[in-house]
Amino acid sequence: MDKVRFGIIGMGNMGFAHLESFFKGKIKNAVVTAIADVKVERLQNAVEKLKGEYELFNSGDELLDKADIDAVLIAVPHYDHPRFAIKALNKGIHVLCEKPAGVYAKQVREMNEVALKSDKLFSLMYNQRTNPLYVKMHELISSGSLGELRRVNWIITNWFRTQFYYDSGAWRATWSGEGGGALMNQCPHQLDLLQWIVGDMPSKIRAFCHFGKWHNIETEDDVTSYMEFENGATGVFITSTADAPGANRFEVLCSKGRVICENDKLTIYRLKQDLQEHINTCKNGFSQPECEIETIEQDYSKNTQHAGIINNFANAILGLEELYVDGVEGIKCVELINAMLYSGWTDSTVSLPINEDRYYEELSKRIATSRLKDTEDILIDNSNSYGGTK
Repeated sequence: MDKVRFGIIGMGNMGFAHLESFFKGKIKNAVVTAIADVKVERLQNAVEKLKGEYELFNSGDELLDKADIDAVLIAVPHYDHPRFAIKALNKGIHVLCEKPAGVYAKQVREMNEVALKSDKLFSLMYNQRTNPLYVKMHELISSGSLGELRRVNWIITNWFRTQFYYDSGAWRATWSGEGGGALMNQCPHQLDLLQWIVGDMPSKIRAFCHFGKWHNIETEDDVTSYMEFENGATGVFITSTADAPGANRFEVLCSKGRVICENDKLTIYRLKQDLQEHINTCKNGFSQPECEIETIEQDYSKNTQHAGIINNFANAILGLEELYVDGVEGIKCVELINAMLYSGWTDSTVSLPINEDRYYEELSKRIATSRLKDTEDILIDNSNSYGGTK
């Protein structure tokens, strides 16, 4: 094939933004030949604003059953991600799915099992992995040049959201519609990056989750989480949708240096002596090891984000390059979210991997009492919500 034929399921905020990327010429080796949404008005909005030669379908199932496509981009509420991905893979269609992979790890594991048996490509929209600053952090730590992990801290509170935002969709910030709040909707990228960059998952998590603390919602809008790793390293992850001005500071301390990402800049501190060796051998009570400092500014020309992931996915299907994000890795982010929520619900420390059945039982209790809001869905321009290095 010359170009990959895409179908897009979901014409909400993200689905429409992806369609727009195709029409703005950001996607080189692919075309959209079909779109679907259960809401007719969303399809009409797409047709009016982005006229093109693509078929319209009234559901994702109809699109997968009838559309002439090679790949599908799934941009629907979270619970339906695994269902549509499984159906598409079983029908021989390549799958690119919006984050998160799903709401609970048990569901995502089922999707991954199908993906691993399929000969079709499966990827996730982890567009923050294209950010050059995060790529550099990943390279530094995975290469071992900064030594062994000792501490990781991320405060990511520049997710400010008003009540209007939460009321713009009946499903938003409900257990039955979204399956979570700030962790599930805003932070999947950061939790994916955290484990990807440090190269490890925590072994224990203790989280303090505040549900509807600052907004009239069911789910979490303020979270502080403490993490422990198998090698003794520790970490803290803090997020909120009610801080203004918010912060975004990600730092990783290793035995041979520290790296800090903040304000679209990466600062690298390289120690001339291993930290633990210096602690054990230095004959001065206060002398710190010497270090060299390097600063790297953000290169926006290389920060390809969503379009970069779609282009890579299409090129990988055509055999032009390797797939950048393996979709089965998405379960790690979901496991972290599940562990934090379960810790908050039960006021306890959670060991990873989490007991998937027990988590689903607790989630089901909340789904049973959850209520979708009585509101009309509103399409919001979310182009300014992504931040620089978030």
